[in-house]
Amino acid sequence: MSHRLAGVDVGGTFTDLLYLDESSGEVRLAKVPTTTGNQAFGVLEALDRAGVDLASLDLLVHGTTTTTNALLERKLAPTGLITTHGFRDVLELGRRTRPKSYGLTGWFEPLIPRELRLEVAERMDAEGRVVVPLDEEAVARTAHELLARGCESVVIHFLHAYRNPEHERRAKRIVAALWPNEYVTAGHEILSEYREYERGTAAAVNACVQPILARYLSRLVEELAARSYRRDVLVMRGNGGTVSARAAADSAVNTIMSGPASGVIAAARTAAEAGFENVITCDMGGTSCDVGLIRDGVPAVSSELEVEYAVPIHVPMVDVHSIGAGGGSIAFVNEAGLVQVGPESAGASPGPICFGRGGERVTITDANLLLGRLNPRTLLSVERPVPLDAIATRFEAQIGAVLGIGVEEAAAAVLRIANDRMAGALRMVSLARGHDPRDFALFAFGGAGPLHAAELAQELGIPKVIVPARPGITNALGCMVADLRHDYVRTVNTPLAALDVETVHEILAGQIRHGNEILARERVPFDSVRVIHAADMQFQGQSHLLGVPLTTATPALDELQALFERAYWKRFEVELPEIRAVLVNLHTAVLGRRPGIALAALAGGRGARDEAGQPANGAHAPPPEGHGVGREAGERRDVLFPDGRHETPILRRESLGPGHALEGPAIIEQLDTTTVLPPGFRAAVDDAGNLIIHVPAP
Repeated sequence: MSHRLAGVDVGGTFTDLLYLDESSGEVRLAKVPTTTGNQAFGVLEALDRAGVDLASLDLLVHGTTTTTNALLERKLAPTGLITTHGFRDVLELGRRTRPKSYGLTGWFEPLIPRELRLEVAERMDAEGRVVVPLDEEAVARTAHELLARGCESVVIHFLHAYRNPEHERRAKRIVAALWPNEYVTAGHEILSEYREYERGTAAAVNACVQPILARYLSRLVEELAARSYRRDVLVMRGNGGTVSARAAADSAVNTIMSGPASGVIAAARTAAEAGFENVITCDMGGTSCDVGLIRDGVPAVSSELEVEYAVPIHVPMVDVHSIGAGGGSIAFVNEAGLVQVGPESAGASPGPICFGRGGERVTITDANLLLGRLNPRTLLSVERPVPLDAIATRFEAQIGAVLGIGVEEAAAAVLRIANDRMAGALRMVSLARGHDPRDFALFAFGGAGPLHAAELAQELGIPKVIVPARPGITNALGCMVADLRHDYVRTVNTPLAALDVETVHEILAGQIRHGNEILARERVPFDSVRVIHAADMQFQGQSHLLGVPLTTATPALDELQALFERAYWKRFEVELPEIRAVLVNLHTAVLGRRPGIALAALAGGRGARDEAGQPANGAHAPPPEGHGVGREAGERRDVLFPDGRHETPILRRESLGPGHALEGPAIIEQLDTTTVLPPGFRAAVDDAGNLIIHVPAP
């Protein structure tokens, strides 16, 4: 059965859309400015720009930054906390860390203010035995008090509920019966894991963003329905899977970092088809640079995300390291007299100076434009073109004059420092975790990733760079290829010698059963179900946890011991046979495998169209006014590279078919990005339309 699919990803600067009609092979693209006030407007505009007939669309998958932005900007719903008597300050005390390692500086504002954190009498011990019965009347009184104080959402977080959630369940039933909406979160439903602070924070994040996500998705679904879309909307989650929009708000915390996750999922799929199993991803957009690691074709997943100081979110998410180095990152001379790039960004509004929307501070995009790497006549989202002389004047005033250097030197310094920051992020996910970058390829995407990828790869000794056919809409592709996914965790925290193996089997079987029930309720088609198990283990007396993949849902105790010892040796090359192993947590991921799509269609071979409705491969009609630069053979531009200026050929990506080979220097332009091939680098196009860059030694 053929399908018409659309993936829409909302970034900090642009909203990207990818539409694919699998029966005809038609591909349509759209890239529009993100509407920060209400992201739904940008989604609808992207659909309109691409001319998508919503009545005939079979599936829409959406990656959103609604919850991430709400959390980072602290634009949260008023939320109350009902917790165990004597523990209202757990979420504020945290782990006795401090914002800065040295000096008593910095600050921390808890997600829920103290006056909205209320206590009731109840207590479970660490084994899940009742010490103090739940005061049900106090729960009801506390809920009424929180409503009177203006709370829209509430979280119930009791001590040791991961071991025995009965008190949380009863309290939730009481509160839900009198609460005026559905925004009631029980901590054990979000994260059934020990460590009260981390578990409570995850539940608090969920409660604080739940109303915001629910309202946004409700508005979006209503707008789509008004335009005749009758199918479900799937929402990307941070774990790299998707969930029905009907269920997304129930576990809103899982949509944090969904955008970066979708890019890594698309990279894993694309790289695997190109023959690369080990990949470091580099997604550079307008606001940030997100890097991740894929080993043996599987993206790294972590439960240790901390989105900002003292806000750990210990739910499974694709392991992505983000820094504030995007095309819109602002460059300036700091108080120490050094050039600094980011983390502040010009964002979508006003954006870089060259966007012509009133931006006055120089950015990475402006530097690339000034050095000839970008074409001023093909930039997206430009309202009023800004002359290069005007951009040069601002570089002179803001950086050059301050440091006593020329305009070109100032722009080159901005790029060099930006590259250094991004190289540091790449080292964080590779070298810092015991991986040699030389064993990986660099997968470069995002609107700005291919501009910098070749030089980043050379600095780290990475031998090859993969630039996919549509780098700027890779996150939207990730939405389309992602599976339905639900993750579960349960704390056991028992030495293997004292563990009843039947308990392990029951927990894993229960997690599988729960995942299958959720998949059935979502009513979204999928081909098959895949189940992944893992365990967190440690030697007794240690605090460090080591993740151990499990091959079965019914492991024997000696099998658990052997798997842990092998994992420990692989990580540390140390044997400790005299110390007992402890099983701390059990994890299960239940995936509904969605049908695959033909990635080769994205190369633009049949009917690919850009956001203006023009053929993206340039084969069916002349280019629209202002978009034809670089299509004519023999066009060249003066471009500054690290070894000096070069008269550089300007090529259209759509003109490079499978097997096409070229040598640097070259600038390769397409609708959604520009790829820079420095002097001495070689590149070739593979059968799927990926550009494979061969990197010379540093």
